[in-house]
Amino acid sequence: MSAEHPADPELRALLAIAREASRLAGEVIMPLYDSVLTVELKADRTPVTLADRNAEEALRRFLERECPGHGILGEEFGERAGDGRYRWILDPIDGTQSFIRHVPLFGTLVALEREGEPVVGVIGCHAVGETAYAAKGMGAFINERPTRVSEARELRDSLVLGPSASTMHRTRPAVLQALLANARIQSWCDCYGYLMVAAGRADAMIDPEMSIWDAAALYPVITEAGGRMTTWEGEDRVGDSVIATNGLLHQAMLAVVQTTA
Repeated sequence: MSAEHPADPELRALLAIAREASRLAGEVIMPLYDSVLTVELKADRTPVTLADRNAEEALRRFLERECPGHGILGEEFGERAGDGRYRWILDPIDGTQSFIRHVPLFGTLVALEREGEPVVGVIGCHAVGETAYAAKGMGAFINERPTRVSEARELRDSLVLGPSASTMHRTRPAVLQALLANARIQSWCDCYGYLMVAAGRADAMIDPEMSIWDAAALYPVITEAGGRMTTWEGEDRVGDSVIATNGLLHQAMLAVVQTTA
């Protein structure tokens, strides 16, 4: 960690555990990446594969061993209560649809809440060989190097990422049209888009529909990289929608969303 981000020893140790958990999940996932896997549909009609389940099982085993008093909430196997102070939040494969189609933009999301606040986040994009990670007060990093959001100040000059056009058209068609009129838009689904924002390669990313395991790991990474992440209502917390920006564009993005949603 850099000198300008003095590390809380406890959080530094927990961040190391989160990074190792993500790495272990990648060891489970990547041998299956080029395989032909049976795809099942869950009750909410989202896909799940053996890789999702095996990776979450590996994550849980590791975290239960390393942090026996902590709670765990995962997309595939629900919640195991802990002592109440710490809770891990897991998405073994964020972007299962990409994984199934061999698009390398999926990743493993590992987050840690402390008393309800996300304080550690890891975005492990195994297929592209990039991992973004952060802990509160320690800065954000990609593959050991400090990372920082962009300095774009004008929405018209910015690159905004989001889910597929069909998703935006189905959920928020007016927002899609407003963004198309005011910024350069790229559909770059899944967690890799948020890594792009943290890296300064993109200026903002939005999602109209998120679950807690989709969003919790993103919050520390975006904010520690100097950005801002809110709900579409402008609340600085993890919720069921996300706007993540370099901070400089946040009010403009909120204005687009809130006047057209």
